[in-house]
Amino acid sequence: MKDDRPLYTVQFARPPEKLLRRIPKDMLRRLQKAIDGLAVDPRPPGSVKLAGYDDLYRVRVGDWRIVYAIRDEVLIVVVIEVTPRGGAYRNL
Repeated sequence: MKDDRPLYTVQFARPPEKLLRRIPKDMLRRLQKAIDGLAVDPRPPGSVKLAGYDDLYRVRVGDWRIVYAIRDEVLIVVVIEVTPRGGAYRNL
């Protein structure tokens, strides 16, 4: 069965090198897989809409969080932050 949903374009709010440079390599692979998956389904199981924001969501990958915005009208997901759980919401 073919899925006819359109793919979203994934963009980064900051250069990915800066966003992802401090992440251990094994975790980086898991995070990259989750980020790539947002192009297919920007609201995967386990994603949570952040209270107090119109379009911000987060998805957990182990002890890390991916915070992102969804722009449905233009099919874009903007990754805002990739950070350990403790600091995930500090800079929003």
